[in-house]
Amino acid sequence: MAPKPLSIAFGLLLSIATAVTAQQYDPSEPKPPMTGTVGNDTIAGNGPEVLDNGKYQIEAEGIRMLFVPYGASISNLFITDSHGEERDIVLGWDNATFYTEDESHPHYGGVPGRYANRIKNATFSLNGETYRVPANENADDPEAKDALHGGEYGWDWRNFTVTTHTRDSITFSIVDPDGTQGFPGQVISYITYTARPYTWHLRMVALATEKETPIMLTSHTYWNLDGFQNPTTATAENHTLHLPYSGQRISVDGNLIPTGSIANNAPHSVNDFHTAPKQIGANLTAPQAEGNCGTDCTGYDTCYLINRDAQGPYDWETKGPVASLASAWSGIKVDVFTDQEAFQVYTCNTENGTTPIKGTQGAEGRARTVPQFGCVVMEVQDWIDGINYPEWGRGGRQVFGPGSGAYELNARYEFSVGGTDGGMYMKEGNGEGQSGEKKKKRKSYR
Repeated sequence: MAPKPLSIAFGLLLSIATAVTAQQYDPSEPKPPMTGTVGNDTIAGNGPEVLDNGKYQIEAEGIRMLFVPYGASISNLFITDSHGEERDIVLGWDNATFYTEDESHPHYGGVPGRYANRIKNATFSLNGETYRVPANENADDPEAKDALHGGEYGWDWRNFTVTTHTRDSITFSIVDPDGTQGFPGQVISYITYTARPYTWHLRMVALATEKETPIMLTSHTYWNLDGFQNPTTATAENHTLHLPYSGQRISVDGNLIPTGSIANNAPHSVNDFHTAPKQIGANLTAPQAEGNCGTDCTGYDTCYLINRDAQGPYDWETKGPVASLASAWSGIKVDVFTDQEAFQVYTCNTENGTTPIKGTQGAEGRARTVPQFGCVVMEVQDWIDGINYPEWGRGGRQVFGPGSGAYELNARYEFSVGGTDGGMYMKEGNGEGQSGEKKKKRKSYR
């Protein structure tokens, strides 16, 4: 899908952006202190009050969500399950202020930018010039270093401004100045979350106002559809995942950097979620799962390609979903629709029982922490590190300038609740090993 051309709205957005100064950052200065409410004392059109914990709530029939300005992050998502209980099914922190204090920074529910996922060698070339982004992963290894989620001070490390807030919608904005984290040109972005009956709508727009620059965003939301309240397991291994258009994935090396090759997800293989729904834990003890998410890592941290073009013209809002995640215990299912052409799946392989869960989650008599495989991240985005592989032809979806149009990301998450007998969600495995034994894991910032 080609980006839409800029219109008269561009001038309006520019005029609005001149007032959005709370999050501007001079890279030569120390990072500014963030409290989670900076710049949000007065909001035009603001509806409900800010909650005591610093969060903003939106809601519609069957769904309730809380957000924080730090990283424009979703922090809570409540769905009533098949037991009649309201479950908080995303990971986050209890208080908005802690997002700025947490040193581990797992990117909980935030918007990484201006370029999500990894950039090989923390460098890219554009229009004959080489640009360097701070290497915040494997920085001491010149052969393995990369920039993850926009560098050491990417967008989800910053405070966004709340521009509008109503009962069922909230919009955040950020101005990213020229040269921040090594990226060329100013970028202005608006992130809008909207609640509709049993549905979460997500829209991201970004405008490169001065120079051509790479832009690729996503929502880095961690899911556990049981809210860690399943009495038999705190993990997401029993969640069933289906990626019906993802028969291919981007090949990566041991540091999760793309190699430039595209791999096929053969039927009944570890990475096959397209031929039929399959539990996330179905193949975690298979030999092929070891190293599947990097050196010494068992699990998934995989960029699946969404191949719909071969079936002819399509409307992303009706052609799909591109992914479905379901829990047989809670009965909650989420169907993901998007205009993006890749889908990153990360199964919380490096969690080790030290990260606390929220007060709205957890079961009595069990540790109130996130275990290995206790969650799954699903990121709608474009092909990872496409800026460094021009042969992939992703420039039209990843490079933007004043004359090229706006970057756009649209997604819709539809929730439904079924019975707990599982139905199609209970497909166990495919002959390559069942879950159970925990494997070695690789250190990662995800």
